[in-house]
Amino acid sequence: MQKYIEKANLLIEALPYIREFSNSTVVIKYGGSAMTDDNLRHKVLEDIVLMNLLGIHVIIVHGGGKHITELSSRLGIKSEFVNGLRVTDSDTMMVTQMVLAGLINKDIVADIGIIGAKACGLSGKDGSLISAKKKQSDNGVDYGFVGEITAINTDLLNIMKTNGYISVVSPLAIDENGDSLNINADVVAARIAQEIKANKIIYLTDVDGLFMDKNDSQTLISSIDIEKCTKLKKDGIIDGGMIPKIDACIKALESGVEKVHIINGTIEHAIILEMFTDSGIGTEIVK
Repeated sequence: MQKYIEKANLLIEALPYIREFSNSTVVIKYGGSAMTDDNLRHKVLEDIVLMNLLGIHVIIVHGGGKHITELSSRLGIKSEFVNGLRVTDSDTMMVTQMVLAGLINKDIVADIGIIGAKACGLSGKDGSLISAKKKQSDNGVDYGFVGEITAINTDLLNIMKTNGYISVVSPLAIDENGDSLNINADVVAARIAQEIKANKIIYLTDVDGLFMDKNDSQTLISSIDIEKCTKLKKDGIIDGGMIPKIDACIKALESGVEKVHIINGTIEHAIILEMFTDSGIGTEIVK
C-alpha cells in the first residue's frame, strides 16, 4: 500500500505545476542521445504526449547531427564544424535534408501517434515556416548552406495548436532564391519560442546543464540569469556548441520567453522531472 501512497503523493506534488502550465506553450529542442537510444526516445515522447493531454501546447524542434554525420561518413562526405556550426556544402545539404525532413521528422510523428497524441511534421520550408539568408563568412570561414533566420511564419504552428496537434519541426529553411539552408536547431527553437511568445524552452542535451567546471559534477548551476551567462561566455566557461544555444536563449528571454531549461535527456522522464517536481534536475536560465 505504501508504494501506492507514494505515487499519489507524487501526483499531488505535480498538481500546482499542472495548474500553472495548463494552456501554456512549451518549445522542446529534442536532440542528443535521447534521439538515438530507443528506450530514451520512447520515454521522451511519453513525456511530451502526457504534456499534450494535460493541455500544454508543445512544439518540438529536433536536431539530427549524429544521424547526419553517420550518413555523411557512409557516403564519403567529410563533416566539419566551426564555432559549433556544421559547415554545409551542397552534398552535405542534400544529406541534411534527407535525414531531417525525411527520416527523423516522420519517425517522431509516427511514434507520437502510436503513444497516443496527434502530431504533424513540418520542415522550415513548409508554408515558408522559416525564411533565412545565408550566414556570412566569419573570419574567413565560409559556412556554405548554413542559414540565419530572417522571419518565422507562425500561421501553421497556430493552426496545429488550435487543433490539438503537436508540431514537429525540422530546422531547415529556404532563402529568397529557393535554396535550402541548414539552421542550427537550438537557434530555431529559441526563435520559434520568441515569435509565438512561448512560456518555456526546454533543451534536451547529453549533459546535466551548465557547469562552472565541466570536469566537476558538483559545480552544476541550477539557476542563472542573462548577465551571468554573458560573463561565463566571456570567460570561456561557456564555449563550443553551447555558444549558439546560449546566444539564442538570451534573445528569446529578452523577447518575452519566461524561462529556458537545459536538462539531461539521458535521464528517464527528464522533462516531467523538470516541469512537475519541486526540485527540477537541470539548469534554468531567466532574464
